[in-house]
Amino acid sequence: MGIFKKLGWYFKQEQKRYIFGVVALIGTALVNLIPPRVIGILADIFDQGHVHGTAVWWWIGILVTAGILQYIFRYGWRNMIWGGAAKLEKQLRSRLFWHFMEMDDTFFQRHRTGDLMAHATNDLNAIQNVAGAGILTFADSIITGGSTLVAMMIFVDWRLTLVAIIPMPLLAVAARRLGMKLHAAFSESQAAFSRLNDKTQESVSGIKVIKTFGQDAEDLDDFNHIVDRTIGINKRVNRIDSMFDPVISIIIGATYVIAIIYGGTLVNAGTITIGALISFVAYVNALVWPMFAIGRLFNVIERGNASYDRVQSLLQEKSRVVEVPHALTTVPHSDIQYDLQSFTYPGADKVTLQNIQFTLPEGHLLGITGRVGAGKTTIIKLLLREFDHYDGIIQIGGHDIRQYTLAALRNSIGYVPQDNFLFSTDIRNNIRFSAYDKQQPAVEAAAKTSAIHDDILQFAEQYDTLVGEKGVSLSGGQKQRLAIARAVIAQPDILILDDALSAVDAKTEEQILDGLKEDRAGKTTIIVAQRLSSVMHADEILVLDGGQITERGNHDALLAENGWYAKMWDEQQLMQSLSERSDD
Repeated sequence: MGIFKKLGWYFKQEQKRYIFGVVALIGTALVNLIPPRVIGILADIFDQGHVHGTAVWWWIGILVTAGILQYIFRYGWRNMIWGGAAKLEKQLRSRLFWHFMEMDDTFFQRHRTGDLMAHATNDLNAIQNVAGAGILTFADSIITGGSTLVAMMIFVDWRLTLVAIIPMPLLAVAARRLGMKLHAAFSESQAAFSRLNDKTQESVSGIKVIKTFGQDAEDLDDFNHIVDRTIGINKRVNRIDSMFDPVISIIIGATYVIAIIYGGTLVNAGTITIGALISFVAYVNALVWPMFAIGRLFNVIERGNASYDRVQSLLQEKSRVVEVPHALTTVPHSDIQYDLQSFTYPGADKVTLQNIQFTLPEGHLLGITGRVGAGKTTIIKLLLREFDHYDGIIQIGGHDIRQYTLAALRNSIGYVPQDNFLFSTDIRNNIRFSAYDKQQPAVEAAAKTSAIHDDILQFAEQYDTLVGEKGVSLSGGQKQRLAIARAVIAQPDILILDDALSAVDAKTEEQILDGLKEDRAGKTTIIVAQRLSSVMHADEILVLDGGQITERGNHDALLAENGWYAKMWDEQQLMQSLSERSDD
């Protein structure tokens, strides 16, 4: 029953709702006592031959009234208890989703997408059942069972009642033993569901790669293996869960046998009437639901308990990126200053960045280039505050970026990452995602800046064209340009293109850079790229190698140094020349 204690905060919050719900359950239980008693009285009337129309219709009227009251009370508890369960699910779902929004990159590296989805769906449904079916079965089994036993003692015979319930302690013993096994089994079952969810999500997301490499059969075998394992675990859960009903059936059967044998003896002795025995058997029948409810209760409780622990373990994780008290809420602008001694990714042994010092004046263009894995993107991640734990300081406008609220900092930045994510909606809404109040003229202006406008006009639905999940209907270059349009439409103070021109040709790249130069006049821009033509017009270019700045200067100065930049420039120019000749 620990899950009820864990959810005590919610039951306290919604105590009026649940009090009304339980009161309605009590009303239902009390009204349910009337029909068996009335049936017994009518049986005695007919048995004794004292049949009078008025009396019979009087008792029938009582039965009808009881039926109406049952309807009213049942409507009351359903509305209160099921409504409360739905409200709990809404609160937990919102809390968990917001928690995901607040967590840092390290959190998402530890948890796979499918597992997080399982927590947000299957686990929350199980917790909701505790606040709905769990409360219902717990309260109803006690209220209905208790009131029925009291009625059996008062209206029939206390001796018959005590003898008939002798088998019931066996139910408590069986429920405890099976309940402990259920808890462990449900925990394993929920984990298996997460693994299956992970595999499904990964295979669907990577379906193109799977097909391209001809791994359809192998991936299907792997999927079937996980399915078989999950089914095996769930079979164990069902096997344990299915033991409740036979145990309950045996106990109910034993109660019926005792009631009929001992009750028949009491009737023959004249202690009770035949009508009273009929009422007693009807009351025993009324105990069937509370007893089965106990079995169902343990199912709901153990599943919800396991799920609640899983969700709480997620909610208790803390982001390493936190806002300081009284953080600055003004949107930062002005010069960007890096004075970074070192940075190491959490859990890594090797230093990723060291001795990174530079100043980017407001309104200037900074280019960052270097070998793969040199630390270019890491510099950007620190500016975006994806990580806060580093030795040094990064400032905007003379303030440490960690002194700003995350919302204020990120509202000043337009970011186009290496991996572009597009939403499964139309082109227009993808572009204005960061500034949803923008109208069509602004959308088209942003599209022209990113050199995607003419491509959009070629589509049958133009700006109403649905791009599909993750932009599946678009080419790599079109997705990159849409992502650039989405970033520039908000007119951010700082625009960052992180290898965001890698999928476009040289001519389109030139169009985009010209558009940005015009659109971004007086605003700060950072371009991270391996293709040097993307950064050649920058006011300053940083060359990184091994997490350090090895060269710096403008394009002409770096060519004059005859270092890595100059050699890479010559190689890329040669490759472009050969490509142009082959096209001719």
